[in-house]
Amino acid sequence: MGKKKGGKKQQQAAAADDDWDILNEAAAANTEATVDDVVKKEEEVVAPTAAAAENNASSGGSMDAAAAFLAAQGIATDGGGEKKDNKKKKKKKKGGGGGDKAEKPADEKISAKGKLIAERMRLQREAEEKRLAEEEAERKRIEEIERKEKEEADRIQAEKDRKKQKQKEKIERQKKEGTYMTKKQKQQAALAQQRLEAMKAAGMDVPSGGGKKPAYGKKKGSSVEDKEDEAEEARKKAQAEAKKRAEEEAKKLAEEKRLEEERLAEEARKNAEEEDDAKDDWEDSDSGDEWDADSDASGPKLDALEKRLKQTSIDDSDDDEDLIEKEKRLERERLAELGKVRAERERIEEEKMAELRAREEEENRQLLLLTQKREEGKKRRLEQEKANLEARTRDDLRCPIVVIMGHVDTGKTKLLDKIRKTNVQEGEAGGITQQIGATYFEKKTLLTQTEKLNETEKFNLTLPGMLVIDTPGHESFTNLRSRGSSLCDVAILVVDLMHGLEQQTIESLTMLRKRGTPFVVALNKIDRCYDWKTCKDTPIRDALKVQSEGTVQEFRSRADSAKLQLQEQGVNSNIYWEMGDEDWTNSDFVPLVPTSAITGEGVQDILLLLCQIAQRKLWRQLMWCANLQATVLEVKAIDGLGMTVDVLVVNGYLREGDKAVFCTLDGPVVTEIRGLLTPPPSREMRVKSEYIHHKEIKGALGVKLIGNGLEKVMAGTPVMVVGEYDEEEDIKQEVMSDLSRLQDKLSTDKKGVMVQASTLGALEALLQFLREETKPPIPVSAIGIGTIHKRDVTKISIMNEKGCPEYATVLAFDVPVERDAREHANDVNVRIFTADIIYHLFDQFTRFMEQLTEKRREDAAGIAVFPSIVKILPQHVFNQKDPIIVGVEVVEGILKVGTPLCVPSLGGLTVGVVTSIECNGREQETAKKGSSVAIKIVNETNPTITYGRQFDASHSLYSQLSRASIDALKLHFKDKLENEDWRLVVKLKKVFGII
Repeated sequence: MGKKKGGKKQQQAAAADDDWDILNEAAAANTEATVDDVVKKEEEVVAPTAAAAENNASSGGSMDAAAAFLAAQGIATDGGGEKKDNKKKKKKKKGGGGGDKAEKPADEKISAKGKLIAERMRLQREAEEKRLAEEEAERKRIEEIERKEKEEADRIQAEKDRKKQKQKEKIERQKKEGTYMTKKQKQQAALAQQRLEAMKAAGMDVPSGGGKKPAYGKKKGSSVEDKEDEAEEARKKAQAEAKKRAEEEAKKLAEEKRLEEERLAEEARKNAEEEDDAKDDWEDSDSGDEWDADSDASGPKLDALEKRLKQTSIDDSDDDEDLIEKEKRLERERLAELGKVRAERERIEEEKMAELRAREEEENRQLLLLTQKREEGKKRRLEQEKANLEARTRDDLRCPIVVIMGHVDTGKTKLLDKIRKTNVQEGEAGGITQQIGATYFEKKTLLTQTEKLNETEKFNLTLPGMLVIDTPGHESFTNLRSRGSSLCDVAILVVDLMHGLEQQTIESLTMLRKRGTPFVVALNKIDRCYDWKTCKDTPIRDALKVQSEGTVQEFRSRADSAKLQLQEQGVNSNIYWEMGDEDWTNSDFVPLVPTSAITGEGVQDILLLLCQIAQRKLWRQLMWCANLQATVLEVKAIDGLGMTVDVLVVNGYLREGDKAVFCTLDGPVVTEIRGLLTPPPSREMRVKSEYIHHKEIKGALGVKLIGNGLEKVMAGTPVMVVGEYDEEEDIKQEVMSDLSRLQDKLSTDKKGVMVQASTLGALEALLQFLREETKPPIPVSAIGIGTIHKRDVTKISIMNEKGCPEYATVLAFDVPVERDAREHANDVNVRIFTADIIYHLFDQFTRFMEQLTEKRREDAAGIAVFPSIVKILPQHVFNQKDPIIVGVEVVEGILKVGTPLCVPSLGGLTVGVVTSIECNGREQETAKKGSSVAIKIVNETNPTITYGRQFDASHSLYSQLSRASIDALKLHFKDKLENEDWRLVVKLKKVFGII
């Protein structure tokens, strides 16, 4: 057993050695042999083994599946192994019972030779697959290239076909137009033209045709004349021959052209059937055959010309370059040029954007810096103002500002005149105040005025003076009263004792209560009481003592009536000397002071009462402060000074040379104060007098300020000064903080009249009246302050060109008009209304508008048709033929003389025009709904129309409306028609089909 086993192992080792020997032999063989050679060699070695295996299978029975597979793969075992296998198989057959059951293959090991063969076969398969993949990829690539080349060839062929078709269509079109010529014909035409030019250059007269026929014959005359005739005949003969030759040549050219066209048509037909691959420049096919025609011209001049023409070639751009390539080149050049332009544009835009960004950054930086500086300046200003407020003392009081308010003609200005010992009131137009004015009373004036009363009162006056503001009482000057009430510390409300509270008095009372301003009521005109005994310039209590009992009772009765009216307005009041301590401490109680501005009774009382209220109740707000508090009262032009500004300085200082900031509609104005003027003490700023110049003004005081650029300064706005440590931008922003309200007041329209006033306050009052109190409102297109010049008239004359002649009007209040301006106004049809009293100006313009409206209505009367429906009364038919006179009842609307009547139910039958209306024997112009009248109807276009034939009482008569008549009604007679009449207009529009 041991030997057998050892022998088997040696045989297996020997078989393995044989495999390695074969591998070594293959490796030592030619290194350039391919894998196929090695495989063939291995197959030669394996073949005997495979044949033996097959023989065993045929002789000894079938081989198991594993052995067959190994044999097919060329993996053979030695003879000992085969015998062993056979013996095992026999044993299994004997023990297994006849071999019915499947036999399991024995485990056999694969030799190194088999592994090498399997690896070689795998490599071969991978190489084959890679080669096939590469061939497939190459085939697809070639197919794609061929497809693209075919598409390009098709596209080129299509382009050629398109060009050919286009050229063919062009030739056909030229043939139809008779303008087609081949190259040969073009050369012949050019040659003929050159011949004609040569004949002309040789002195021959070439006729243009259409001239007179030459007349042949001899004329009698001298021999010289005969020679001239002969020369003339020869010249004409030569011309005739030349003309004949030219005609023959033209016929010949036409025949050649016809033949050439026929030949080219035949060629085009043939070329359409043949392929054009051999010739790309097919466009030259229209040049014809290259045949030469001998010229029938002779002579040295024409031969040289013909030789020169033959050397000339026709330029054909299609022969120089292929059209497709040319188009591609041109497209590339165009795109390249567009690219350059775009690149340049982008570069420029980028530079602009960079510049813009840099500018924006710089602006933002400057704005930030400006904002920072403004905030710093504001902070410093507020800190300084706070320090100034803390530095106030009761020992340093300013003048109280007193405003006089009340209804028109209650004696406000007269009361001031009595205090000032002046007569301003009589100098005003109509005796009515129409501006806001300020009067300063010195301390000594107050002491003098109250001396007699103070003997009993024993009041210690410490005020430096008193500043009194006079406001207009007319209803149109609400703005000035509002401005005065907002500035004052204490007010005098003047009430006419004879009339009690009136409209503007109640308005002023409302303003004062709204602002919480303390006030005193002056019951003026006490001297109007019956049997009043004048006690000039005495205290009121002393004056009442000398009056009769009836006079005192009348005064008491009227005073109680005034107190009752005040109580109705929510104000408690009492005569001031009858008020107790509780009434004085109670701020709701208002003292009543009887006065007479004519005789002076009670003036001392009211002055002393104002001083007591100021020192006892208002001392906190009267403490002088260094913070500038100033307000513009008026803006006015003064001869010799230009545009000036009246400023009320409440606190602080104003100095000559200060940089003042004013508010205007165009933004803040910074100007240097060139002058500070005040009227003499106890004189009004409005009154022209010798002004006193000041270097410095301390509040409270009214001052006239002189500077540059003050034309558009807004009244009622604050005035501020740029200090040493202030920022100018901060001051500008503070001044312009309350501009929106003022902008609304002085805004203008595109169409409207021009308003010119002496002051800004009066201008505001005019604008308010025109826009709010007139019905309908009057638009204003331009405003101004001061004298009316020629340029102002020219400015408003544009309204005539805009189709609004009624607005070519200047409303001038209290201002002079230059002579040139009046003359120019007459030339350009501009009206100038002037007045010194504001409501007189309103009356003038209202009267003008009424006249203009009436004139327009008269002009439109022939077009406008009032709506009406009338019913004929059959028992009142007076005349059936033209003129038709019948009695009618107005069912709806208004029937007027001149109204055309028709019958819509009869197809719009025109009856005629109403020429007269009569009621109770009296003629009238109109007849309204419900009235019965007799009318006369005239029909000039159809005089034969007859009542009872064309129409009768069963048909209602309608006003014949049209679109033009309705438009005229809307424009000129809108206020003449009521709502019911307008509803009838709508109804008639549907009847007559008016859109």
